[in-house]
Amino acid sequence: MANIGPAMSFYFGFGYLAFTAGLASPLTIIAAGVAILLLGNTLSEFTKVLPSTGGFISFIGKTFGGRAAVTTAILTGAGYIAAMASVIAIVGGFFQTILQNYNVTGLESVPWIVWVLIFLAFASFMMIRGISVSTKLAGFFFAFEMTIMILVGIITLIKFHGYINFRPFEPKNITGGFKGLAAGFPLAIYLFIGWENSAALAEETDNPRRNVPRAVFTSIVIMVVAYTFFAFSTVVGFKDNVTNLSSAAIPFISVAKEAFAVLLFFAFLAGMTSTLGALIAGTNSQARLIFNAGREGLLPSMIGRVDAKRRTPVNALLVFLGLGLAIIGIWGLGHIVGGHGNPRYMVAGNMFVESSTFGTILLLLVYGTSNLALPFYYRKYHPQLFNGVRHGLLPVLGTLWILVPLYYLAKPGQPTPFNWYPYMALGVVILAVVYASILVRRDPAIGDRVGSIVADE
Repeated sequence: MANIGPAMSFYFGFGYLAFTAGLASPLTIIAAGVAILLLGNTLSEFTKVLPSTGGFISFIGKTFGGRAAVTTAILTGAGYIAAMASVIAIVGGFFQTILQNYNVTGLESVPWIVWVLIFLAFASFMMIRGISVSTKLAGFFFAFEMTIMILVGIITLIKFHGYINFRPFEPKNITGGFKGLAAGFPLAIYLFIGWENSAALAEETDNPRRNVPRAVFTSIVIMVVAYTFFAFSTVVGFKDNVTNLSSAAIPFISVAKEAFAVLLFFAFLAGMTSTLGALIAGTNSQARLIFNAGREGLLPSMIGRVDAKRRTPVNALLVFLGLGLAIIGIWGLGHIVGGHGNPRYMVAGNMFVESSTFGTILLLLVYGTSNLALPFYYRKYHPQLFNGVRHGLLPVLGTLWILVPLYYLAKPGQPTPFNWYPYMALGVVILAVVYASILVRRDPAIGDRVGSIVADE
């Protein structure tokens, strides 16, 4: 849940959901929650029989072979790194926003990229120290942000109780009907990215076959309920005025200020701890995916090495964060070359939206493929355990549900740079397939190594 970063995700995402779906925007979150629960079933069912740090890479590779494993490793790594680049950027960008809001003399004009480097150094130090220390810190940050957000939501509902009604949950109040709901669906899915964190920590989890599925479903359910509550209280706080809500820079911050001025500082602080928690927890789990891929020979072997003293995957952590930082640099250079080097364009908020959107496209491809893999895997390796609902119906429904955000992310007519992303994603897929074909031809045993390291064996 710290990886999900509810404050960070909700602060910068809900305004757009309100813009697309209108008053009934909480329904977009609920619909995305259903999609994530279906994916949770897939991840849990795989983990029950194959708990692996490789997560989706191991599951898809074990089902469809070495080429699929290598391709998935590249798509997963690229998707998570692009998504994490958005978090890295917003860590510095949001801190700059806090300084500017309180007019901290001499610091409000410091470029957000400087704060990015400072916080990134701190997060890297904590993660290299070890999973226990960094996870506890991320957990503390998460507890703080959730406490503040729940408190703001409750006070908002009390103060504006006259505007409490069930209209936000009535489908007839969705702007544009299904089209309005679906338009914000990709971003709603992004709000939950990180839900799969537990699977990557299988080797560091007691009884992963039982506890990883429990962690996955518990975290998804808690976040669906929490996001729905935050969305409802935000709509109430704006007195059902969707125009004002969708035009606010950070709607929840505006609500906190309106509900109780003292809460504004703590709401800012919750957003800051959320971004740091998401950075630490997300990198901890997602870097372990590429670490495992390096260990199994799907990616360069240097990524699969651990620190001799602390036994942490230092190389994978540094590669993961280094590439994320490089994406921010490429993004900035692209704006300058493209004639959009004006500071009003090169803000961390824009980077957050653009990079997370591209990362989501790649991850949706992986999610969809994992749903398709589940029934084949059970039929092949555990036919005696095959269940028509858990291993057949639910994965198919999950795949169909994923097609909605994929369509809206890839459909023509989107503004630049979003209209480039489908082609960029296709390019990554082609390069991944070519690389996988060459690698498997050189090393045919890759398929046998995929998923060979089982967490509790």
